[in-house]
Amino acid sequence: MFTTGFKFFFGLGMALAGAAVFYGYTTGGNHMGPLSMGWKGGIGEHLGYSLLLGLGVTAMTVALFLVFFRDADPAAQAHYMGVEQIPANSLVTASFWPVVGAFGVGAMAIGLVLHTAVFVTGLVVCAVVAIEWLMDSWADRATGDPEANRVLRNRVMAPIEIPALGAALVAVGVLATSRILLATSKLGAVVVAGVVSVLILAVAVLFVSNRRINRNILAGSVLILAVAVLAGGVVATVTGERDFVHHDDDHVGVESEEGN
Repeated sequence: MFTTGFKFFFGLGMALAGAAVFYGYTTGGNHMGPLSMGWKGGIGEHLGYSLLLGLGVTAMTVALFLVFFRDADPAAQAHYMGVEQIPANSLVTASFWPVVGAFGVGAMAIGLVLHTAVFVTGLVVCAVVAIEWLMDSWADRATGDPEANRVLRNRVMAPIEIPALGAALVAVGVLATSRILLATSKLGAVVVAGVVSVLILAVAVLFVSNRRINRNILAGSVLILAVAVLAGGVVATVTGERDFVHHDDDHVGVESEEGN
């Protein structure tokens, strides 16, 4: 009997493997290369293909472990816990990860047309969503106490999430903002930089001044701002940089000397 965890991770692994094959053929793969992992032909763009295939193999490996240890089997869990019946858990909490996952899938689709970097960005977003959503689902069912579940999840994930999220936001924000500033005029670059700075300061002041603010509202505001900056960076990358006028000081100096 296949367990619930096995079905999820095996399906995820098959989807990632199929995505790797599709990505391989759309980025220059030929013959049987993407299907044979490069044994009979080219696999296309190596980084994206390797990431997708590696994630797929990892998901299938997790699926095998889950089915071996009978994950989500109430009878097996009750036996190992030494009880007759598993206690009922509360309903799972609402999650915004499906929205972020849809954004990652959209970025991957756009990246197939625009640039490899956009595809890899969407792939990383989808991987993060898979991990975070998995941890939320695990924590919601860890015990029958929602508060204890929240504390347990934060104890496991907070040491990883906080530094990783901070580094990712800084890196993506700097890269996307730089693309926007390079694509606009001199005055437009000043205006964009000022507006983005004011928005970041406003969100920070709002959070500091009102500690009781709803977490979902704060996360939604940050997500909207991040999506706006990232979308602007993608559009600016497609548009290209503005024309820069380069002044050749050495040539001007030579002409001045010849004139004298």
